[in-house]
Amino acid sequence: MNVVLAKTETGRALSDLFASAGGRLPGAGKVTEQRRQAFEAYERAGLPHRRIEEWKYTDLRVLMREVMPLSSEPDAAALKRAGGALKLHAIAGVRRVVLVDGVFAPALSETGDLEEGLGIRTLREVLETGELPAQLLPPDNADAMVALNSAMMTDGVVIEIADGAALTIPLHIVHIATSASPSSMFTRSLLRVGKAASATLVESYIAADGAKAYQVHDSLIVSIGDGARLDHVRLIEDSREAFNISSSNVTLGANAHFNTFGMTSGSNVSRYQAVIAFAGEGSRVETNGVNLLNGRQHADTTLFLDHAVPNCLSREIFRSVVDDRGHSVFQGRIIVRPKAQKTDAKMMTRALLLSDEAEADNKPELEIFADDVTCGHGATTGALDESLLFYLRARGLSEKEAQALLIQAFVGEAIESIANDALRELAAGAAQRWLAARG
Repeated sequence: MNVVLAKTETGRALSDLFASAGGRLPGAGKVTEQRRQAFEAYERAGLPHRRIEEWKYTDLRVLMREVMPLSSEPDAAALKRAGGALKLHAIAGVRRVVLVDGVFAPALSETGDLEEGLGIRTLREVLETGELPAQLLPPDNADAMVALNSAMMTDGVVIEIADGAALTIPLHIVHIATSASPSSMFTRSLLRVGKAASATLVESYIAADGAKAYQVHDSLIVSIGDGARLDHVRLIEDSREAFNISSSNVTLGANAHFNTFGMTSGSNVSRYQAVIAFAGEGSRVETNGVNLLNGRQHADTTLFLDHAVPNCLSREIFRSVVDDRGHSVFQGRIIVRPKAQKTDAKMMTRALLLSDEAEADNKPELEIFADDVTCGHGATTGALDESLLFYLRARGLSEKEAQALLIQAFVGEAIESIANDALRELAAGAAQRWLAARG
């Protein structure tokens, strides 16, 4: 029996968007065919909803109520607004690669005089060759939103780091939204870290003054070679009316090290999903994150760590602070496959609720199919300790100051995982901005 999924109004709008965008999407030949196959895969699945376990808490059929038109190429005025936003989020000592409204902006980027072993191209350049490298596509189109991104991707960055290259300057991919009218952008980036190489990647999502309602659909594909190390920091500080769906697909070779940290304090609705696959023995992953939410913000972080080979280690620490009627979601799934003996995997998630209407859903999961492993997980949810608040207030701090001090200590464990001092201060600064905005 053939089962046909009924399209929602949003689903029909996405179909119309793909049909109308064909002439604007870069690439021809095989690229066009791959886009079509990806969109058909998306249509077979439809928008994720609560009956799909991985999307149980983030039902896009409810949360994604409209489909915004594709953003237009940024003009001089848009680039000027983007430049102003960059000044407010400047990071010293990094190499900046800027995407404005989903399109690479060379005037705002720093892609000249590259370090030895570093190569940077735009996704648009690659697409327009008509031959899409296999590395730019995920292993399959099983995830509906990644498939949609494959069908609609417009621009992004392709970064290649040669074997043995040790980059001393962090790479910073900045996504800036500038349009005051509703718009959507679909970006994809690829990072290949060669054998025994090392690098630091920062991703920021920000809005220029005046940008309000927009939709971000981003995908990052990372390959870390044998003996290589990548430090990765993600900061989502989008407009409070924005909608952000981001995905990462990371593969580690043997004896590789991946240290990643993510913080969400912006967007109205956001979801970050990452699949991290161990493909070589002796590798290590440390993934840490923080959600800082208030108002009616909804932020979902979903991580899947796939231990498929022996002698690998993973650590997950996640913190969420939720005020007003915010809703934080953390789903951490670790699978240990039959051949992955000597796996050492631990996960801990903690949520701090600052109001009676705040909500946090924490779902740590372990699936173990090997018998010689060390694995564990835990989850806690609670409010600020009243005795500690009383102690701080008795020493002259106001209630807000006392709360801020305890919140900073609560999220500090995750922030301290960032190896680079300047980036650690950057994340701490983002947390302080959120605390200051609470009033």
